[in-house]
Amino acid sequence: MLKFVRNSKWRLSIYAGVATVLLMTLFYMVWSALSNQEPDLELWIGWTIGLLLMQMGIAYQQGRQTQRKLDQLQLMIKQVAAGNWNARLPELEQDVFSEVHRDFNRMVSVLEARLKLLQQLGEREVMEEASSIEAAVLEERRRLARDLHDTVSQQLFALHMSSSSLPKLLEVNPEHAQQVMVQLIEMSSTAQRQMRGLIAQLRPMELQGRTLNEALDRWFPDYCRQNRLQGTMEVQLKGRISEAKEHQLFLIIQEGMANVVKHAEAQSVRLSLGESDRQITLQIEDNGTGFRGDQVKSGTYGLSTMRERAQKLGGEAEIRSKPGSGTHVRVWFPKFDTDTDVAKES
Repeated sequence: MLKFVRNSKWRLSIYAGVATVLLMTLFYMVWSALSNQEPDLELWIGWTIGLLLMQMGIAYQQGRQTQRKLDQLQLMIKQVAAGNWNARLPELEQDVFSEVHRDFNRMVSVLEARLKLLQQLGEREVMEEASSIEAAVLEERRRLARDLHDTVSQQLFALHMSSSSLPKLLEVNPEHAQQVMVQLIEMSSTAQRQMRGLIAQLRPMELQGRTLNEALDRWFPDYCRQNRLQGTMEVQLKGRISEAKEHQLFLIIQEGMANVVKHAEAQSVRLSLGESDRQITLQIEDNGTGFRGDQVKSGTYGLSTMRERAQKLGGEAEIRSKPGSGTHVRVWFPKFDTDTDVAKES
């Protein structure tokens, strides 16, 4: 009943009906008082019913038109909230909603222009940071990777070779030598495998000269193999996107995959990257242990970093998880017509 009353067309019809009945009742009373005789009751009831139906019908049609325009306005608001910045209301002439439509269209145009500017400024900031701060970080990673390869990795290999000779100690103390041999061989093999994975991670995967798709084709399978993950990847980009977006997406993917390795205890992970006419969307899903919602607030799972990178380009990031059901990370950027031109220039 509450929904019935809230519906504008029925609400207007009820108001019109009540007003008609009250008006006809008042007319009946005034007529009786002035003419000293009561009018024909059946005639009065007939006129009342006729006027009641006519008034309610007119009010219903008017309310229906108003309700249709309100529904259209609500739909446009939802589309804009979902990232469809091309949503516009039709221009109306000599209508009570004409100013509302014009103000809404003007507001969306202003917001779209400001978001475009925000995204352009964000892209510029990303590229400036990439050419200064991150350049120094990447160079330091290269140096550290070389040092680890020349020292620790070789030492681990020597340890592995030495431990392999332990079976000869069986002649001296067979039981103790057998235990030490198994432990050292297992420990050295594990350490060597972990160190190789660390060295591969420290060597940065650069995007210069490659598209994001090409970079992911090289980096994603290696990363999954080094961390014993069953990985599937699906990239469906219609064309080259701007360099800043590629840069941010690649860093977000690295952060998301690192979270899977560090926290999820997963066996498989799925990465999908695609675009529509209005958005570029990235999703990372794993089959790990998951976590409670209150753990996201602490920043343990790197959501804040991914969200900050997305927001620099006018986007957003969200994470959904619960214990025993894995984790789903979704990141999206708005896409404007200028993306194609920027990609061509880059």
